[in-house]
Amino acid sequence: MHKSGFQLMGLAAMAAGIFLLAGCQDDPRVDPKVSYISNTPHDSPGYDNVSYWDGNNMNGAPSIKISLSEQRAYFYKGDKLAGVSWISTGREGLNTVTGNFHIIQKDKDHKSSVYGDYVDKDGKVVQKDVEKGKDPVPPGAHFDGSPMPFFMRIVGGTGMHQGFLPGVPASHGCIRMPGNMAEDFFNSVSVGTPVTIAP
Repeated sequence: MHKSGFQLMGLAAMAAGIFLLAGCQDDPRVDPKVSYISNTPHDSPGYDNVSYWDGNNMNGAPSIKISLSEQRAYFYKGDKLAGVSWISTGREGLNTVTGNFHIIQKDKDHKSSVYGDYVDKDGKVVQKDVEKGKDPVPPGAHFDGSPMPFFMRIVGGTGMHQGFLPGVPASHGCIRMPGNMAEDFFNSVSVGTPVTIAP
């Protein structure tokens, strides 16, 4: 094909890409068709081909290594890999911090104190996906924080927990995990467990 033909094809592909992005939702990386993954049973094959847990019969001091570029969390007992979890970390502008930390809190039934919904006195959602202190409260409504089951706080408001996994970084900075993996990690860490978060 003639060089200008390749250039025209490239321009057409670029225009198509711009058109597709322009028609998408606010964050085109997040697929609205992906459901909230929460209660995959331990004995099921799971819904992804990344996450697994082999750590129940392993000995050794626990530690966690999180790779933001891979979107993976690696759980070690001593020097042995006990499990790997698919994760979703902080999206652009709300990036997950990097560095060496420790688990500083565990809360099985944690709820966000910042992000959630405004609900009425009967618990019916009046306004979804709000940020407390930023979004005005509708009359007669109150704040209900988003559930963050199996929360393992690492630093500040950042922690690992069960949550929505769209396949890309999409959180407000936390490390979201499948429900079964969050539970396995939660049951195997203590306050003081080292956590390394790498770019």
